[in-house]
Amino acid sequence: MAAILGGGIGGLSTGYYLLKNNLCNNNHLKLLLLEATNSCGGWIKSIKTKDYIFEQGPRTIRPKGLVGLNTLNMIQDLGLSEHVHAIKFDHPAAKNRMIYANNSLHLLPSSLKGIFQKNGLFSRPLIYAIFNDLRNPYKQLKDDSIYNFVERRFGKEIADYAISPMICGICAGDAKEISVKFLMKIPFEWEQTHGGVMKGLMRSMFKTKNDNNLELSELAKRAQEEKWNVYTIKGGLDNFPASLLQHLRENNVEVQLNSNVEEIKFVDSSTVKLKKKTGEEIIANHVYASIPSHILADLVVKQHPELSQNLKDIPFVTVGLVNFYFDSEKPLISPAFGFLVPPIENSPILGVVFDSCCIPDQKGTVLTVMLGGRWFKEKFGENVTEKELFDIALHEVATILNIQEQPKAHNVKILNKCIPQYIIGHYEKVEQIRQYIHDHNLPISLVGSSYDGVGINDVIYSAKTQVQCCI
Repeated sequence: MAAILGGGIGGLSTGYYLLKNNLCNNNHLKLLLLEATNSCGGWIKSIKTKDYIFEQGPRTIRPKGLVGLNTLNMIQDLGLSEHVHAIKFDHPAAKNRMIYANNSLHLLPSSLKGIFQKNGLFSRPLIYAIFNDLRNPYKQLKDDSIYNFVERRFGKEIADYAISPMICGICAGDAKEISVKFLMKIPFEWEQTHGGVMKGLMRSMFKTKNDNNLELSELAKRAQEEKWNVYTIKGGLDNFPASLLQHLRENNVEVQLNSNVEEIKFVDSSTVKLKKKTGEEIIANHVYASIPSHILADLVVKQHPELSQNLKDIPFVTVGLVNFYFDSEKPLISPAFGFLVPPIENSPILGVVFDSCCIPDQKGTVLTVMLGGRWFKEKFGENVTEKELFDIALHEVATILNIQEQPKAHNVKILNKCIPQYIIGHYEKVEQIRQYIHDHNLPISLVGSSYDGVGINDVIYSAKTQVQCCI
């Protein structure tokens, strides 16, 4: 039997790929999924009414690259194709992304033409950043912060007003701490190999691209042909994990909710005991742990304190989310995806998503304000209340977007330790953790955002990869 710890998108995807493996290889491996709470889906949660949808976590998925196309294959297989709502390249939510700096909203360039034009956010056209890369020397490094890398190659303004807020939007982190490999692994390799990003780019244009051998579904092909920018699922993104859960149950995967495991005991290379808080013990041949690394650390600490410490060394941040619904006939915002705020602005918010522009079937104006992240404790202290976060978010919305109306509905959520931070040395740390597991012949695989990428696509592909590794 294989046991899956965690019913978030990582655990559900692990079950999906284990079922596929059973089918392809005519296996009859029994599958058990254990979720500590009373529902599956992890951080993907949607509040739905007839007038609006409040997303409590991710709201859109990118269709790009191998991992993005892989997710689209899964979505079609689950029968969700007709429920997909795509935002194409020419949609305002794809073209209009803003930065709030110096008390103004600034539209980021969205075309090649834009890099030759002066933007209020930058002192010179962005084309000068390319010249900066061509003339600047490079440093021989194993890793670096994404901020240092961008400042070195393209200048301080790009680091402060483009990359830093982007990192806030992706992982609520500090670009001065996050590894360059998190978002710019290939450009960093170009710098280290060829002395600069543009030099590496030019050389890469003459290399043959590797075929990833991924057979594309009709949905994935359509996303490429129609040039989707991002997409979501109609009726709320949590319909995606809900469909995964239904698929698992229909295929005889046992799902136990409110099943809190307090200890993992490794017996040998093919036997592991899971001790639940109720005292019950479950024996499995292999465990797929999709729970956050800091939670897994507590489960293995008795037998493997070194492994536990390495798992705990992966930091996480807390994010406050405030959803607003304004019941207005006319939109209170201009069509756009939203805006991000650079850390240099010292704002309490990370950014605002214009959900009524991104998510279908919304009435009025719907916004989501993101607060804190890497600076949550610094900005709000240990005991901030939901009411305080609501007041802060509403004040910022009124100030920046000039919305003076009171929201008809709102929701506040504090997502404690929700996003892992891939700080400098993260990938070496993960390699060290997996090497320890290999060296000690532990029947456990690590899945999810703690290790292989924080996005939905990354987590799903992590599950696929780890299942394939154990075949």
